[in-house]
Amino acid sequence: QVQLVESGGGLVQAGGSLRLSCAASGRTFSNYVMGWFRQAPGKESEFVATISWRVSITYYSDSVKGRFTISRDNAKNTVYLQMNSLKPEDTDVYYCEAREGLEVARVNRAEYDYWGQGTQVTVSS
Repeated sequence: QVQLVESGGGLVQAGGSLRLSCAASGRTFSNYVMGWFRQAPGKESEFVATISWRVSITYYSDSVKGRFTISRDNAKNTVYLQMNSLKPEDTDVYYCEAREGLEVARVNRAEYDYWGQGTQVTVSS
């Protein structure tokens, strides 16, 4: 059974940093793309970043490019999202998602097969 477990969210002041983690288990993810999406209650979900597990190619939304970095640790089966220069508009619940395939420029959350329970990120001004 596939499990994605996010952690690392919290409250931070604007300009600060957080690192989110997504521990993946239940299958081999070498042919998967791992992604981060975010969503606030009552709002549509927003694509944040993806990484190809096999070749570590990354893709970012314009809103986070240059501030966020997605990476993965094969040995730990974990994907990270390092978030720097955080802004109040980054406040959301962040979800880790996985889909089979190699294309990283897939920004439609409906295309993803697995997701975690989410972790809250709150950025105060």
